[in-house]
Amino acid sequence: MAVMSMLITNIGELCTVRSPLPGPRRGGALADVGIVRDAAVAIAGGRIVWIGPAAEASPAPGATVIDAAGCTVTPGLIDPHTHLVFGGSREAEFVQRLQGASYADILAAGGGIHHSVTHTREASEDELVRLGRQRLKRMLANGTTTLEAKSGYGLELATELKQLRAIARLNAEGPQEIVATFMGAHAVPKGVDADAFTDQVVAEMIPAVAAAGLATYVDVFCEKGVFSPAQTERIFAAAQAAGFGLRLHADELSDLGGGALAARMGAASADHLLMTGDDSIAALAASDTVAVMLPGTPFFLQMAERAPARRMIEASVALAIGTDFNPGSCFSESMPMMMTLACLHLGLTPSEALCAATINAAHAIGRADTIGSLEVGKQADLVIWDVPNHHHLAYHFGVQLTRSVIKRGEVVL
Repeated sequence: MAVMSMLITNIGELCTVRSPLPGPRRGGALADVGIVRDAAVAIAGGRIVWIGPAAEASPAPGATVIDAAGCTVTPGLIDPHTHLVFGGSREAEFVQRLQGASYADILAAGGGIHHSVTHTREASEDELVRLGRQRLKRMLANGTTTLEAKSGYGLELATELKQLRAIARLNAEGPQEIVATFMGAHAVPKGVDADAFTDQVVAEMIPAVAAAGLATYVDVFCEKGVFSPAQTERIFAAAQAAGFGLRLHADELSDLGGGALAARMGAASADHLLMTGDDSIAALAASDTVAVMLPGTPFFLQMAERAPARRMIEASVALAIGTDFNPGSCFSESMPMMMTLACLHLGLTPSEALCAATINAAHAIGRADTIGSLEVGKQADLVIWDVPNHHHLAYHFGVQLTRSVIKRGEVVL
């Protein structure tokens, strides 16, 4: 065993989520969380250097020893879909929906995404960083050690860049790692033609974001009344030419074949997929594109529709879970809560939900080579949960279950 800086021992249930095969978990493999009982994990240089029985573990001189007290340890949770940085909030819309207002009613009255755009444009970069920092603390308290974060509340270049700079500052602060996505094509600005705005995203925004080096991915909201499949494909082609990976808000409110489009163009993920059909499911199953389930959104919006997650699993689609944290349709930073909803509303088991929130989520953001599972050589991102087994992460909902969070081999909570 290499010289260690930390030893976590007396682990009751260690969920390694290790896989003998490359790539994300599919089909029946999604339920295998790789349990090791009565385990220990040794860390050196921010990475895992040994995993084995606690009885065989011996701390090196000077190493920090953490007694897990029989609790459960998993990889740090990974949130592959968030809108972390925005100004303002939309609690008034929550009340309006409870009183019967539709999204169209709210949008016509000046609410919806345009409300967030106004407040994000008005907010300073420092204010966006301050708000993002508060949200990240809540995510960390719920076990999230890595996340994806999108722009998209600017709908014009200056504010989109401001959001991306705020994300970059938060990533530099840590402790969480943040993968940045440019989403200038989140909506069409008021009074602007969709084709004209697509031209602006392609000709002005994508080159400027690429020159600034502020994002890894480009995302588009492909939906009726937003961006058509043809407009989405234009944006995607420009993004790929500029060196960006692709993500897609797909088939959330209608089946436009967004899942199939994402698979055909090699997108890292296709997200939402509430209305996706058999053709898209087949295309996703034959691709490396990860289907990211966001069960908090239809729950919060009181929608009857549910993504066909079980059909996707049975078809061998790679499935992940995210929060869709945003001010309008899912104002929650809790990945464990999304795991609960994935079980109750999408038919996943707690084991499937854990794999979807760790290793498959890592694949969805292009980080599976370093995070998402607990194995020798990978980054030491772990959560010690104050529960007897991993089933409790979905079963015991709505409360903080973290006992300790470790990021890059350092205790951060």
